[in-house]
Amino acid sequence: MKNKLFFGIFALLFCNFIISNRTFGQGKLEGRLSFSGAFALYPMAVKWAEEFKKVNPEVKIDISAGGAGKGMTDVLNNMVDIGMVSREIYPEEVNKGAMGFAVTKDAVVAVISAQNPALNDILATGLNPDAGNDIWVTGKYKTWGQAFNSKSKTPLHVYTRSDACGAAEVWAKYFGKKQEDLLGSGVFGDPGLALAVKKDPIGIGFNNIGYAYDFTTKKQISGIRVVPVDLNKNGKIDPEEDFYGTMNDLIEAITKGKYPSPPARDLYFVTHGKPTNKLVIEFLKWVLADGQKYVNDTGYIILSKDIINKGLKSLN
Repeated sequence: MKNKLFFGIFALLFCNFIISNRTFGQGKLEGRLSFSGAFALYPMAVKWAEEFKKVNPEVKIDISAGGAGKGMTDVLNNMVDIGMVSREIYPEEVNKGAMGFAVTKDAVVAVISAQNPALNDILATGLNPDAGNDIWVTGKYKTWGQAFNSKSKTPLHVYTRSDACGAAEVWAKYFGKKQEDLLGSGVFGDPGLALAVKKDPIGIGFNNIGYAYDFTTKKQISGIRVVPVDLNKNGKIDPEEDFYGTMNDLIEAITKGKYPSPPARDLYFVTHGKPTNKLVIEFLKWVLADGQKYVNDTGYIILSKDIINKGLKSLN
């Protein structure tokens, strides 16, 4: 599997990723763990599962993606051990027993087709946050010219997510709204939305960075371009705003707080109540400790030591 888009396609086809017993020797732990939820966390969870399995070969791990909403529903209904959630946990979910552990961080970015006829002008102008609001929320902007301050009368094809997910929730939050307030043609899943935009030269959507960049090459995925955000709203992308060339450039900008939050956000593993299952506890501790060394290379951002220590403390 060369990139996260490929990972996500398997999830979109409702295939479970099962870590098989490839390592010889006696492991420290045994049993089975099950995960469900956010496309945003799926590639990172797969990497963690692979590495955890190397030191605990008797453990089997099943992972499926279907959106943050599904992950939350599944874990609260005890259908899985851990839900993968790519948004803040709602108070009503906490009241039902949801316990979240921040495990890493990423962001959502606007994306367009590399075949867009005005690609260079769009990348030079950038997406004004106010224009983003008039694209996805008010629906005021109907053409590319209106959205990017040009004379183009080319229609603007807007895409959003059809599944309850953290990416759409955090993108809406950037405009002070909720997912249900977003306009556009609904597409299921991160890989589905990325593919829809890739195939539509006049389409615009949003993706988790793991589906806009190839985590092996660190370059933007072929056929897709990330639209820079015009943070100071001066109608152009200044040098200090131009940090989207590679995944590493964007990760560094997020780490330094240059990219707004939202749409940068923490990602969570969620359990139903404080975990009592030894395997669940040990896996979560491993993720927050040894597992962090795999975060940057997989295209995510390491959390602060304070947040990591808070998670470890809550498991004791």
